[in-house]
Amino acid sequence: MTDRTTGSLRVDGATLHYDVRGRGPLLLLIPGGTGGSAAFDGIADALAAEYTVASYDPRGMSRSALDDPEAEQHVSEHADDAFRLLELLSPGAPARVFGASSGAIAALDLLTTYPGRVERLVAHEPPVVEVLPDADEQRALVTRVRDTFRARGLVPAMAVFAAGTRKDGAVPEPQPEIRLPPQAAARAEQTVANLPYFVGRIVPAFMSYAPDVTTLATLPDRLVLAGGRDSDGELPHRAVASLAGLLGTELLPFPGGHIGLTTHPAEFGETLRKALSAPVPAR
Repeated sequence: MTDRTTGSLRVDGATLHYDVRGRGPLLLLIPGGTGGSAAFDGIADALAAEYTVASYDPRGMSRSALDDPEAEQHVSEHADDAFRLLELLSPGAPARVFGASSGAIAALDLLTTYPGRVERLVAHEPPVVEVLPDADEQRALVTRVRDTFRARGLVPAMAVFAAGTRKDGAVPEPQPEIRLPPQAAARAEQTVANLPYFVGRIVPAFMSYAPDVTTLATLPDRLVLAGGRDSDGELPHRAVASLAGLLGTELLPFPGGHIGLTTHPAEFGETLRKALSAPVPAR
């Protein structure tokens, strides 16, 4: 296992906690959903053979506490957090960036706002639903999730969210309880603890984000859009595929589905390694 160091960075409205391992050019990993830095434990060590790998807990998640726990969230703030980390860890040199899900939305805003700081961005299934032909239906979904959360609580809101994001509205069958190793159990417990913040403030803010397609179209050599092989038809995959269509580029297939990072870590990490340095196909 690669040695890692942990640090903290004071930003506007929060204190970010981050982990760094490896040597070489900087690779910033931005987690999505309720994940934090630990979401990348399955791939970071392998990538650290080639890069200085930095991962962090987004503001409001896990160790990165908000000054005001009730503060509304904005994609631009999360993108600025990533920029501040780049300035700290790779001053003056463009860095490679990977973002997953909502983290990929923050990464897209980072790229369009600070294009000179990003050498290559791989964005895996950002749920940029505003680019979809049925964007009005997705806005209604976000409203239902928000209203359900406020009126009935977390579990019913998560059921509405899951039904709206999965293919054909299907909700997975409950799985039998699995006894996890202590480290994995602690990570799962933290993920659950982050759920109210994710549902109440990240989902409404991030799923209303409209990417700057015009600016992204001017950065064809810096952006790789990716989708899971097993998630075709699900809402995040539909959204990133639609964005790829608007930009006239191919969607790079990654192992697994929306959470392939967790279910197929070795294959996912190797695909990411190749995507970070491979030439982007002509558009």
